[in-house]
Amino acid sequence: MQNISEIEELIKLISKLPGLGTRSAKRIVLKMINNREELIRPLAKNLAEVYKNISRCKTCGSLKSNNIGCNNCENLNQKFSKICVVENIADQWSIEASSVYQGYFHILGGTISSNNMNKDELLINALVNRVKKEKIEEVILATSATIEGQTTAFYIQDSFKDVEVKISKLAQGLPVGGEIESLDDGTLIYAFKNRNSFKKD
Repeated sequence: MQNISEIEELIKLISKLPGLGTRSAKRIVLKMINNREELIRPLAKNLAEVYKNISRCKTCGSLKSNNIGCNNCENLNQKFSKICVVENIADQWSIEASSVYQGYFHILGGTISSNNMNKDELLINALVNRVKKEKIEEVILATSATIEGQTTAFYIQDSFKDVEVKISKLAQGLPVGGEIESLDDGTLIYAFKNRNSFKKD
């Protein structure tokens, strides 16, 4: 495989995926090459379709099909009074899998970090507008217990200073430095059921 630029580039790209290093990427590439009709052809087709048809909703931050709209915020049959704010889609999936929460989701797409990520990209203004439009009574901040996650939570709280809504944060069952998607169901259930009113000291 050495000196074959196409393969080396594919290994580099796959090794960037979460949980994969160069060694794992090499094994995956070999498997794909040895099964090109079963794996490479359909994978290439599907990746092209995802690239073309899937995008991020500008209202709630969830992934949506450009062909049918956003199921997360446009086609909900139930009316909820609370909205859970998470950093990414993986966090939403983890919370949904635990069945501990029933309500709307708002996916920020990241955190306010030390590199001054554009706050508009986090859809915080869209969150405020959703709360006003849907007459939300409680905003649950389910950001991670990292410095970036806490900074983002405080910024969101400040964004609601002129809005009459309860702001709560997951309880301390969430370990310091922990990320939502890595928590087990028991910890998530504890964190949600014992959430506290969120206020600056």
